[in-house]
Amino acid sequence: MAQRFGGKYSPDAAENAPDEPIRPSHYSGAKVDPVGARSNVLFVPPIVLAATSLNDGAVGLVTGLAGAGALLLGAWLLRDGLRAQAAYEERRVARRPAIPRKIFAAALAGVGVAVAAFKAEPGVIAPALYGLSAVVLHLGAFGIDPMKNKGMEGIDTFQQDRVARVVDEAESYLVAMDEAVKRAGDRQVEARVERFHHKVSQLIRTVEEDPRDLTSARKYLGVYLMGARDAAVKFADIYSRTQDRAAKSDFMMLLTDLEEGFGQKNEKLLLDNNADLTVEIEVLRDRLQREGVRLS
Repeated sequence: MAQRFGGKYSPDAAENAPDEPIRPSHYSGAKVDPVGARSNVLFVPPIVLAATSLNDGAVGLVTGLAGAGALLLGAWLLRDGLRAQAAYEERRVARRPAIPRKIFAAALAGVGVAVAAFKAEPGVIAPALYGLSAVVLHLGAFGIDPMKNKGMEGIDTFQQDRVARVVDEAESYLVAMDEAVKRAGDRQVEARVERFHHKVSQLIRTVEEDPRDLTSARKYLGVYLMGARDAAVKFADIYSRTQDRAAKSDFMMLLTDLEEGFGQKNEKLLLDNNADLTVEIEVLRDRLQREGVRLS
């Protein structure tokens, strides 16, 4: 969808100006897609292999398409694996990916290369060597998936599973908000929603690190986010048709109120956690003193 150019010297700059300027230097929530050019280029070989197999007869065509399919599936799994690893590294508390996508992608790359080599040089040894080389190079370039959980020592797995379900639901609401505001075609609103997402992500990380906070934060990550998503959908429906300035202003004010509410809730949870830690330290000190251990 085309977007209207807007800026400081635009005719409607005063009307379009956001309530609070969003400066890149003051905003740390921007994310870069971990899928880069070196992984995207892996979608080229299967296309080339399929195209060059069109004139190789029935057997050659089927063989080439099989190899292209393996390479294509491997490239697709690699993209998901890179995103899963980025999410794992971003969090202090995280489970290892349930499916080792990067390892499967390397194996599929090896199969695809072996099939392509078999077309040019029928046999067993040469295709196997080419396929093994592709697996080694793939793993060397992209690495393997995280193989163990991080920061979960001493955490109740049942509580962690409950947190995971709530977090998945919250993130689905955020994705729906993204998709809705993109339909509106307003860059200021998109930037404002992105900043709100950053504030929600801070609360999510706090709950993940201490699952005991889930009960207190569940309404924010469920009811409030569902309402924010519904409001974003309604705003997009109205603004994409009418460009209603009042609707935009109301939605921006709602985002401001929500951001403040989520920020205050996160600060309260952090303060409560610090208070709990202080109590635990004092209890431990008292026990040590009763046992005759002197603390300097």
